[in-house]
Amino acid sequence: MLALLASGSSRSSSNNKLAESENATQNSNMSWGTELWDQNENLAIHTNRGIDALDKYANFLRDRVAIETEYAGKLRRLVKNYQPKKKEEEDNEFTSMQAFRNLLKEVGDLAGQREVVSESLQMQIIAGVTLLSKTLREERKKCLSDGANLQQNLTTQLSSLDRAKRNYEKAYRDSEKAVDSYKRADMDLNLSRAEVERYKNVMTSKIQQSDDAKNEYANQLQKTNNLQQQHFNMLLPAVLNRLQELDEKRTRGFREFIVGAADVESSVAPIIARCMEGIVKAGESINEKEDTFKVIERYQSGFTPPRDIPFEDLSKCDPDSVQDSHYSNSTSNSLTIRGTMSASKLKKRVGIFGIFGSNKNSLTADGQKEDFSDLPPNQRRKKLQAKIAELQHKIAQETNARDGLMKMKIVYEANSSLGNPMTVEGQLNESEHKLEKLKVDLKKYQGFLEKASQVPVATSSPQANRNQLQNGHRTSRHSNGSADDHHDDGDDQPDDAGSLSSSASPESGLGTSHTSLPGSGQGSANENAIGDDTYYEREVETLNPLGTCKALYPFEASSEGSIPMNEGEELQVIEIDQGDGWTRVRRANNTNGWDEGFVPTSYIECTLYA
Repeated sequence: MLALLASGSSRSSSNNKLAESENATQNSNMSWGTELWDQNENLAIHTNRGIDALDKYANFLRDRVAIETEYAGKLRRLVKNYQPKKKEEEDNEFTSMQAFRNLLKEVGDLAGQREVVSESLQMQIIAGVTLLSKTLREERKKCLSDGANLQQNLTTQLSSLDRAKRNYEKAYRDSEKAVDSYKRADMDLNLSRAEVERYKNVMTSKIQQSDDAKNEYANQLQKTNNLQQQHFNMLLPAVLNRLQELDEKRTRGFREFIVGAADVESSVAPIIARCMEGIVKAGESINEKEDTFKVIERYQSGFTPPRDIPFEDLSKCDPDSVQDSHYSNSTSNSLTIRGTMSASKLKKRVGIFGIFGSNKNSLTADGQKEDFSDLPPNQRRKKLQAKIAELQHKIAQETNARDGLMKMKIVYEANSSLGNPMTVEGQLNESEHKLEKLKVDLKKYQGFLEKASQVPVATSSPQANRNQLQNGHRTSRHSNGSADDHHDDGDDQPDDAGSLSSSASPESGLGTSHTSLPGSGQGSANENAIGDDTYYEREVETLNPLGTCKALYPFEASSEGSIPMNEGEELQVIEIDQGDGWTRVRRANNTNGWDEGFVPTSYIECTLYA
């Protein structure tokens, strides 16, 4: 039974395919010239409506492009409006804020993809639809003009046939009347022979005219039939078939443009999907425990919680101690608030008197003291450590830049054809001055950190100050809110945070002279200068390549010591980038053997030897 059902279904499917193929063959054999030979006006209306539909689709795409462009622009404005402000930069360390920044970045990428869709639809689809519509209208106009000319020729020939037929009918009637007149005259005995002869001549003339009109009518009829047969069998079908091809071209173009617009949308779908994945990843990266830890790390003051307030027996205390107690309580409350609030909430207002007033520590741009002594101990150490790390990074950058300039100068001195060594002398001096200033600042902040790390935490606690006053110990209050106890009872433990020694930093020593080689030690400028020329001259002559590189972009040498290169050019790497953004390369030439110089590292792709 199953076999019978399967065989029956296979026979039905094969019959359906056969019927579809027969229908396709039948449809391909049908044409407007043979099937619609008498529907010229309707075909003209149909083709015009088809082209109007194509123009309507083009207008639809233009409106969509406008919407896509507006949507992308609004997305970009949205991202711009919600970018973190400068005053909110301190919150960027939290995972939730980092996720929000990544979200904004992905939304910006989404806006870019909508712009790609808009530009692709404008450049590819709308331009093609407009061009096709213009071409179809011109072709349709020409077809209709040719059809009108053919119809005019046929109408003219039919008019000639009708005129020849009327002439033949009139001549035939006149000839019959002439024959009747001649017969009556011939039978009338009262007429003379001359008059009868005259009637006979008129009859003969009318009969000749009738024959001529008949022949003309026959000729016109034959011409009309031939032209009509040619018109309906060859000329008009050719024009209608051209209209059919025009309409099929429009329909085929409609299909291609709709599919092309969908392809444009599909081409950005993977990128949009990756943007969505990035948004999901940003959301999943939020860690509430990590944010909680960062809140503790940011606002932890380092103070210990206050102990129980002891009972004050006023009958056993003198008035001075009572006043000191009130002073201690107000001071401790102030320090507690300072230790648990953000430092940005406690910026000092500097009035006009503050300009002329004496201040031990100058204020930074955000209103804090230079040594951050107005912050709680924990926050102060973190600020100082961050400042030291920033200065060390700047020193490393400036050192790399100076070393690069010195190497360039040495190369110029070894080979004067590459450039004048005096051109980098001013830059070297400026770099040395910046480096010296950075090192001085680094040493100063290292001293601040060392001093902050040596201050015991317990003496900065408000409760400790209160207990000291109640126990009769004298305390002296400094501007940073800490108390120095003149009576050390040994209970206070120093903070376990170590200080950064200036001698442990590679930038803490004295800088080398700008005439010495980088990395040549702490010798004097004269000691470093001895043998420098000989060493670098030998290095230029015997320097082995470290690898090869390929130019990713063309580069025009605009400064001395650099060499131009073309895109795709292969060069030898003889010195890698030292952090200044330049790589030293060389290539063979036909004049003096080798061309050496510096090129931007970002313009090349290096492959170093193992």
